[in-house]
Amino acid sequence: MMNRGVLLLNQNYEPLSVCDVKKAIILILLGKAEAIETDKLWVRSVSMRMPLPIVVRLIRYARAPRRRIVLNRKNLLIRDNHSCQYCGRKAQPLTVDHIIPRQFGGKDTWENLVIACMPCNNRKANRTPEQADMQLFTQPKRPNHFFYLQHFIGPRHELWKPYLFMD
Repeated sequence: MMNRGVLLLNQNYEPLSVCDVKKAIILILLGKAEAIETDKLWVRSVSMRMPLPIVVRLIRYARAPRRRIVLNRKNLLIRDNHSCQYCGRKAQPLTVDHIIPRQFGGKDTWENLVIACMPCNNRKANRTPEQADMQLFTQPKRPNHFFYLQHFIGPRHELWKPYLFMD
């Protein structure tokens, strides 16, 4: 119960991160945060009891640096919804494709890497999509902080959705 995730919001209700219940309770007891959404379960001590927090908001605004999302295969699969960006299929196996091939100066960046199925990757070969007469479904881009919270952490509780702008 104490290891469950609690959504931590800044003073302006902007999602910051996810912490465990123990950290959330400490923030509330120190007067640094307030519980916005609570569970029906209670946390009890010798002298008090309080509802289990699900979403907490900081009392004072905290300037937090944006976390960089690591560029790796797993995160590319999440960004591209586990589907080929050329044909839309979710067929296995999926590969990582360079839009502009390395041979032509293509870099390993969020904007140059997409997920592709084997047939599309073989068809495109070592060419650009224009040379292979193929089109991307969506233009790839670097995920932002909200995307990270929405897709990488996800709504672990139904009450998180409005704060992650998922309604």
